[in-house]
Amino acid sequence: MQIEQLKLLVIDALEDIKAEDIQVLDVREMTDITDFMIIASGKSSRQVKALANSVIQAAKAADVMPLGSEGEGIGEWALVDLVDVIVHIMLPDVREEYSLEKLWSVPAAKREASDSAS
Repeated sequence: MQIEQLKLLVIDALEDIKAEDIQVLDVREMTDITDFMIIASGKSSRQVKALANSVIQAAKAADVMPLGSEGEGIGEWALVDLVDVIVHIMLPDVREEYSLEKLWSVPAAKREASDSAS
């Protein structure tokens, strides 16, 4: 499955269960662990669990086996690793606390300045 198709599959699975504030981050220039991170919020622990399950089931139905998943049991922050796409699903307060969008969205100019200072 192409990466673009996988991104769309994940977004569709999240939208089906009414995920909020879905963000797609292209992290190819920042890391080699994945190409994209998709971050979404669920309104409750139950919804976070349902969203993670929806992503896992959609991936398996498309013959994409998740490398792993974590956090579905607790439901505050679930992670689904699809290798080329890593999905983070969090309660809004957890998402705000960890600010993954800020962490993975450092502007290129700042990254270059930081790299040359090292």
